[in-house]
Amino acid sequence: MARTQTLRGMATVTFFADDMDAATEWYTEFLGRPPYYEVLDDRGEPGYREFRLGDQEQELGLIHTRHAPGSPSGGPGGAVVFWHVDDVQGTLEKLMSMGAEVYEPLTERDEGFVTASVVDPFGNILGIMHNPHYLEILERSA
Repeated sequence: MARTQTLRGMATVTFFADDMDAATEWYTEFLGRPPYYEVLDDRGEPGYREFRLGDQEQELGLIHTRHAPGSPSGGPGGAVVFWHVDDVQGTLEKLMSMGAEVYEPLTERDEGFVTASVVDPFGNILGIMHNPHYLEILERSA
């Protein structure tokens, strides 16, 4: 069967952090699991750490800022990737209690979609949403 779609699915989302240990600790607490993979850089320090999460074990990678292509912007930027969560309000409250700042407040959209996003303590934008289409596709693939 020929594959006709160019973008076939989110494979890895990467976030940058100056303090890899603090970022790893923060995301370990938020996700409830430690990273499963680590690459040391040429200094022998953590350059990359990766978590697997979600129903399809997508990857969330943390990269030390010194390995960022180009120069960091100094503020949040780039694309916002939204991860499906069952409870947007509860997840948003947890993120804020952990020091994240609201980037986009909780917003109810049409047909059961709810979105919000935060800036983590390391300057990355993390989107969360309740997405009925995600649940329909997950149900069909079970």
